[in-house]
Amino acid sequence: MTLPDDPLAAPQDPAPPPRESGRDRAIRLLVDALMLLPFRLRTALAYRVGRFAAGRSRSSQRVNDAIHHFLPDLPPAEVARIATEAQGNFARMIVEVLSARDMAALAPTLPIEGPGLAALDEAHAQGRPVILVSAHFGNYDAWRLALIRRGFSIGGYFKELGNPVMNQRYVEAVSASGQPMFPDTGEGLRALVKFLRKGGMLGILMDLDRPQGVLLDFLGRPTRTVLSMAEMALRYNALLVPVWGIRTEGKPGFRVVVEAPVPPSDAETMTQALNDAFGAQVRAHPGQWVWWHNRRKGDHP
Repeated sequence: MTLPDDPLAAPQDPAPPPRESGRDRAIRLLVDALMLLPFRLRTALAYRVGRFAAGRSRSSQRVNDAIHHFLPDLPPAEVARIATEAQGNFARMIVEVLSARDMAALAPTLPIEGPGLAALDEAHAQGRPVILVSAHFGNYDAWRLALIRRGFSIGGYFKELGNPVMNQRYVEAVSASGQPMFPDTGEGLRALVKFLRKGGMLGILMDLDRPQGVLLDFLGRPTRTVLSMAEMALRYNALLVPVWGIRTEGKPGFRVVVEAPVPPSDAETMTQALNDAFGAQVRAHPGQWVWWHNRRKGDHP
C-alpha cells in the first residue's frame, strides 16, 4: 500500500537513492532466503527472526521508549512482551507485503466487517472519493487487498525506502497487487489529486511524524499529527474512513475492520477522531503496532 509522507506538503523530486549499506545488504539477503520458502513457513520464520532481534536491534530501545511514553502504567514485563511481539510482527509484515501473489490469493478469504463497509459501497456506487486511513498496524496490505477483491480501486501514496534494493522490491510488490500507486513527487501528488477528483479511493497511513503536524491527543499524550488527510477530505468532499487489517489466530490470519466515516467538521476535530480510532486499536492489540515511528518530540509537553 503505502509508506506515505504528508500528501498536502509540497513534495520534492526524489534525490538519488543512497547506496546499500552493509546492514541493508544483510537484511536483503535474509529476506531473499525467506522468500524461497512456502508462504506460511516464510512468514512464520520472519516472525521468529523479528522476535529474536528484539532487544538486540538498534530500534529496540526506541520501541521500549515509545511503549513507556504512551502506556506509562504498564509493568516492565508487559512492556517487554509488547516490544517483542511488535518486532516479530513487523518482520512478518515486511515479508507479507513482499509476498504480493500469496497475499492476493489470501484476500478473498478475509472477513470484512464494520459499520463503514456499507458507506464504502455507497460511495463506490456514487463515484464519491474516499480516503481510507490506516497505520503501520496489523497488516495494511491485508485490508487493501481484501477491498480490492471486493471490487474497489484503491490507490496508494508512498515514500521511497532508504534501502534502494528493497525499495525496488517493495514498489514492485505493492504495484503488482493493486494500482494505482502515487510516488512522493510533484507528479505523483498531481496524479493523486486527479484520482480523488474522479471518485477514487486512496489508502494512506497516519502514524508518522511530520514537521507540519500539530499536537493532538494520542493515547492520552500530546502527539504531533498531520491534518492533511482531513484537509483533503474536506477539500474534495471525500469520505474519511479508518480501516484496519487486524491479525487473528489461525486461518486466514486477518480480519478487516472498516469503521464508520468520520463526520465532516474541521481538520483538527476530524484528525482527533482518527487518532482516537487508532488509539483504540493500539490499546486492544498493542503488539500489532510498529511503535518506533517517533512521534514523541522534545517540544511535546
